[in-house]
Amino acid sequence: MTYEAAIQLIKQKQSLGVQPGLSRMLAAMEKTGSVQNKLQVIHVAGTNGKGTVCAAVADGLRRAGYRVGVFSSPWVTDFREQITVDGRMIPKQDFADCVEVFAKEPLTEFELITAVMYLYFYRCGVDYAVVECGMGGAGDCTNVLALPTVCAFTKVALDHTAFLGDTVEAIAREKSGIIKPGCPVVLYPHIAAKDVFLEQCRALHCPVTEAAQQGDPIADDLAVAGEVLRLLGVDTAPGLPMLPARREHFGENLLLDGAHNPDGAAALLLHLPTDRPINAVLAMMEDKDIDGYLCQVLPRCRRVIATTVPGMGRALSAEDLAAAAQKYCPDVTAEPNPHRALAAAKADGDFILICGSFYLAREIRKDLI
Repeated sequence: MTYEAAIQLIKQKQSLGVQPGLSRMLAAMEKTGSVQNKLQVIHVAGTNGKGTVCAAVADGLRRAGYRVGVFSSPWVTDFREQITVDGRMIPKQDFADCVEVFAKEPLTEFELITAVMYLYFYRCGVDYAVVECGMGGAGDCTNVLALPTVCAFTKVALDHTAFLGDTVEAIAREKSGIIKPGCPVVLYPHIAAKDVFLEQCRALHCPVTEAAQQGDPIADDLAVAGEVLRLLGVDTAPGLPMLPARREHFGENLLLDGAHNPDGAAALLLHLPTDRPINAVLAMMEDKDIDGYLCQVLPRCRRVIATTVPGMGRALSAEDLAAAAQKYCPDVTAEPNPHRALAAAKADGDFILICGSFYLAREIRKDLI
């Protein structure tokens, strides 16, 4: 199988959407000898900050001399960036070879990518695999592990409520489903619905460490990573990872951020200039808490250009997003083409914020590099 054929197969899987249950993944992995259970896996779940924690843990492990695989999503610059070993993306032919192993399995898109990840990390002989859950926990397809080495939890908040539940407690219960008997657990500082996690840990006799609060969401994520490294016997302070579309700066005048929920908006506010006018290029998916995001970010903006993401069925139209945005900023226009929206935002010479969706970041980042 060629890389192009592998990508085409994955695109065909997109029509399957999200399907609950682990039976398909378990059956597919059994055909490999359940290689996921032969890996030392740091399993990371939560609502916000998972990518930061995964990258920080991996960086600390690499600096300690370990060979480390990282599975993290969504991708922004290259599809293969979701699966890396020692900071290098899975080679195209290796990706295709692993996809071919599972080509006849009835897996969804994310299930197939997850299966490829576990198989590739096993073939690479990584010392540790740092694996980010998708949106869930108990029912997440990454959760086919008999016993993770460590389970870590980032901040928990309302998101993906159609799948995970409409209360923080329900979401925490789903996330805590990755905990396995006796597995060490690291919790985000003062994590929401902490009693849910503690109850699960007590039931499964798991030692629990709560990271110390630092007072800043990024610092708190790094505190979680630091506790994970400590449990692994690594005496290395985790560094701040530079990830695409996570408060990513392009020079002094442009910030790209893919956060799309109210908690992500709150974290973004800490990184916006307070002494300069801001022009925002904004897109959002229709199934997000749009008002909860806009009410925090847009009052800081002088001007908003609402746009949409081509070919993304869940994307809110530029016109509908502009109508929602007008409650929080007096100068709002709609421009359906995100590239033209960016050009319009640049015309004033103000600070530019591109925000609201990783899909928008993926579409527009190629204009910036």
